[in-house]
Formats: sequence, structure tokens, C-alpha cells
Amino acid sequence: MAVFGGGWRHLKTGLLVCLTLSFGTMSTLGDGPTIVVESHLSPPTWALLERELIRQNAEACREFFEKYFDDRGWLLCVERWGGDDGPDDAIENCLDWPILHALGGSDDVLRMYKRVWEGHLRQYTLAKTVDVPFARDGMYFKEFPVMMDWLHNAEGLVVFNLQGLSDPNDSPFANRVQRYAGFYLNEDPGAPNYDAEHKIIRSMFNGSRGPLLRKATGLDWAGDPIQIENRFRPGHGESTYAQMLEHFKDYNDTVGDHPQNLKATTLAWNAYALTHDEKYRRWLLEYVDAWRDRMIANGHIIPTNIGLDGKVGSAAGDHWWGGVYGWGFTVYDPGSKKMASRNQHEAGIQGFMNAFALTGDDRYLDPWRKQIDAVNANQKVEGGMVLYPRMYGEKGWYDYTPAKYSAGALEIAYLSMKSDDLARVAENAWIGYLGGKNPGFPEQVLRDDLARVGKQVRGMRSDKSTPDTRLADDPMAFNPASVASLIQLALGGLHPGRSGSALFCRLRYFDPVGRRAGFPEGVAALIDDMTNDQMSVTLVNVNQLESRRVIVQAGGYAEHQIRTVHVGDKSVSIDGSHFVVELAPGAGTRLTLSIKRYANQPTIAFPWN
Repeated sequence: MAVFGGGWRHLKTGLLVCLTLSFGTMSTLGDGPTIVVESHLSPPTWALLERELIRQNAEACREFFEKYFDDRGWLLCVERWGGDDGPDDAIENCLDWPILHALGGSDDVLRMYKRVWEGHLRQYTLAKTVDVPFARDGMYFKEFPVMMDWLHNAEGLVVFNLQGLSDPNDSPFANRVQRYAGFYLNEDPGAPNYDAEHKIIRSMFNGSRGPLLRKATGLDWAGDPIQIENRFRPGHGESTYAQMLEHFKDYNDTVGDHPQNLKATTLAWNAYALTHDEKYRRWLLEYVDAWRDRMIANGHIIPTNIGLDGKVGSAAGDHWWGGVYGWGFTVYDPGSKKMASRNQHEAGIQGFMNAFALTGDDRYLDPWRKQIDAVNANQKVEGGMVLYPRMYGEKGWYDYTPAKYSAGALEIAYLSMKSDDLARVAENAWIGYLGGKNPGFPEQVLRDDLARVGKQVRGMRSDKSTPDTRLADDPMAFNPASVASLIQLALGGLHPGRSGSALFCRLRYFDPVGRRAGFPEGVAALIDDMTNDQMSVTLVNVNQLESRRVIVQAGGYAEHQIRTVHVGDKSVSIDGSHFVVELAPGAGTRLTLSIKRYANQPTIAFPWN
């Protein structure tokens, strides 16, 4: 049997007493089948930690907002364009705020990040370059970057791409979801980014003003000249503007397609989850299928340049490994005064994950698992140590390290739930916990995140920068939102990080009384087992005085189907994407769900809609 977590079935979340369960359809709000739990559970430490972590996260975000943003939601900084520091960084300061709210964080979190989103759109539409040609009329156009690579475009969407988790009925959000996706379906004549004949996005630099169809320059990447000395400390280590230009002087071969552009498929994912218009699904799969075919034809190694003629490497010296951020992209880094290998091919897995989530078809995972095996097959032994490559150039494979190449291994294992894929994943404490190891893992990671909130706030309070000495990415170092443990433990999901990804998770929760996303006040959850078609979660109401109702949904976008729910020797048929649990004061129990994954079309609609 293909398992993810070793089939661990025993209860490890606390002592249940006075077990009383009722099953029925007692919901008066039309929220789905209801399971009533009256079994009292002494509040487990992990549950109390989850509730405290959600509360302190929200309080810390309020303080962060008050310090670094004005009433308009504008970031108090010097606005710049560029790869070192730019519009994407302004909104990236609110990384993980949407997930915090979607977990049950205060509604203040939603209001704050929406204000920052709206504010930064206006701020960087008015901000203009002098020397960088394509941003002279505004760094944003039609509320989207004029043209930039998808490493940065995606970072600028870490908030927007997840807003639908909490705010699916917001009209500006819905309009933007469709407009942004339209930039890549050639619905805007001013943004001809996609070549439908060759199935490519025509440049690494692309956006609301279309693709950049010439070689990029250091100026395009570094932005306008600016005083650095005695004023700023750029995050990449440069001490002068001349070093910033030097950093990007070899970032030239950007014409044609690159795997990074597969991140743009999340725009179509959101548009499809919102509208269920088949054109978005069709484009997403068409574009990913083209990249899949290229991987297979290239020996299961994804090429990093596709020319405007649709041929592999034709815009990078006919080298499949060529181009900026390619397999052979090793350049001088003036900050460290060393050569640096900057291969960003793994960004492309995001598109394949989206395609798999739409179809459940393993054909979108197989090229990536074969790529891992193909790269590691080029291992060598030096000094008795086995080494594995990361880069490929004129002389073949290079940049060897002792660690196996494993880009995408965790994502593949999570999606496939196959034991062979799990074996490719490097040691991972969360997977170990799901496999029955380290029962103290939940408490430890929750305490770690709680401690991180405190560390971030202390750093923020000691930050002496002023708006005229602050770059847009400076406050990021103090963003207090710390939800990685909650994503794993409560959602059974992958942290989207800075990739602009959708949320891939096993469960989500909704408050049917408050009519919002996230846990009702006092409710906590711990997922301790996941396999391909089954999982177990303990739900607890730590409130000893009041009952709580919580909707449990399978998948971040209701993409999974729940067949049955088992508690002890009792079971109830669900045959839907969600159900309701009524938790008496102080009640809790462990539920085992039988699930068919990726059985439903994704939706950002709330369960009651």
C-alpha cells in the first residue's frame, strides 16, 4: 500500500474520557452533515499552543503594520525598481498573513493585508523609473508588474494568490484574478506574453506590458542609480550602485521561455477556481504539457531556455542548459567576491503541481521524479565521498555536493503519496512524525514558531531605520507571521513560502457561525496520519464553557472528496467535500477520514456557497 506516514494509527494526542458521539444532519445553516462530539478531553498542550500561536501572531502583525505602513497601506520606504529591491518586496512584507487569517487569525489581519495590497498597487503605479525604460510610466500598469522575471513576479503575488482563501467574494479580487490570468491568455492586446503556436511565454521578463524581446541589461535588473553608501544595506551584500550593476551584468539571455514562467499558471489556477471557466484549465494544461514534452525529449532534464522559434536553447547559444537562471548560470557575485551558481529551474515544478491538482494525473509528476534520478546518476566519488551535481555547462555536470539532488522531491511525495517518492526525500522531521517518530514534534515546532514571533518583534522594536533609509525588503527581516507549524499540523499542508503558490493541504476549517474561514475561537486540530486515501485528525475545543461548530473541508479548494468519517467503532457516510463537527465545551476526539483525493474541481467558494 502506498503510504505517507507509515500507516500510524494509534492515538497520541491525549486521553479521551466519557466518549459520547452523535451523528446526524442537525445543521440549521445548510452546512452539511454534522457530527456531534460530547467526549471531554483535557486540553492537550499542542492545542493550547496552537491557539496561543494564532493569537500572538495577530497581535504581532498589528504592531508590524503600525510601524512600517501608513494609513493608505503604503510601505514607508524608498520606492525602487529592480531585482535587488522592488515592488514585489513591498507586499512580500506580509508573507503568510493570508494563511494566518485563513487559519482563524483575527479579522484585523485580513483588513491589514488587504489595505497593504491596495496601497502598494497605488504606490508602485505612481512610482516611476528615470533610466529603466519599461517602467518610466509606472512600475505597475493595470495593477500588475510591467515586466519582470517570475522569481520576482511570484514573490509579489504571495498575498494576492492566497486572498481567495479568506475573501473569495471580494469584487476587486475577482476582477484582478481574471485580468491577471488574461495577460497570459493573450486577452490583453498590450500584453502578448504567450505564443500559442509554440506554447511558450516569450521572455523571462513579462507582465502587463508584455514580454521584453531583447537581451536584458544590468540596468534593467538593478534599477535606477541610487546612493548606497551611508544610507542603505542591500540584502545581496552590495556596498555601491556599481556593484549592483556588476551583480546583474551577465543576466542577459532572457529572451524565450524559462521554467520560472510556469509560476504564471497559478494565475490561471485561481481564475479557474473562481469562475470554473474551462479556458483557464485548458491553457494551464496546454502550457504544462508543452514543458512536460520538452523534459521527456531532453532525457527527463528540464531545459532552461526555449527560443522564440520554440526550439530548445535557440536563444541561448543552442544550449538546453543556457540562459539566465539556467543549469549553466554561474556568475560573479560582487557581494561575496566569488562565483555563484544560480540555477532556478526548480521553480517550474509549481506549474506541474497545479496540473496534477487539476487532474490527479501522475504523468505530471513522473518527469520530475525521473529528473531527480537522472541528475543523481551522474554522481562521482572523491576522497571516499559520494558527490552529486547541481549544475550543467560546457564541460558537463559540475557544482558537486555531498547531498543528493532532490529539487521537488518533497512536493512529488506529498502529491503522489507513493512510498518510492517518499524515499527520495531527505530527512524531514514532519514526515518522520507522520511515520510514528518523535511524538514530541508538534509541541516542539509550535514552541519554535511562538519563540520566532517574539524574536521578530524584538528585532522590529530595535530597528532604527527611517523611511528614507529603508529599502522595501528591509522590514521583511522582522515580519512576525509564523505559521509553518500550523500548516503542517492543522492543515496537513505544504508551506507555499515565497513562491506565489496556491495552498496544497489535506484539510481546511471554517467557522459556520462567524461565516468566515478558519477555526472558530478555541478550536484546534492535529493531523497525525496521512495516506493516499485516509487520514486522521484530532479536533479539540479548549473552551470549557461554550460549544463550538467547525466545518472540516477536504483540501484547500475542496478538491478532495470525503467518503466516510470514522470515530472508534462508529462511522458516517459523507460523500462530499466537507462536514460539520459540533464540539461540546471542552470536547475533543480523533476522526479518521476516508478520502478520494483530487476528485473535485477546485473552488475558492466557502462551503455554504
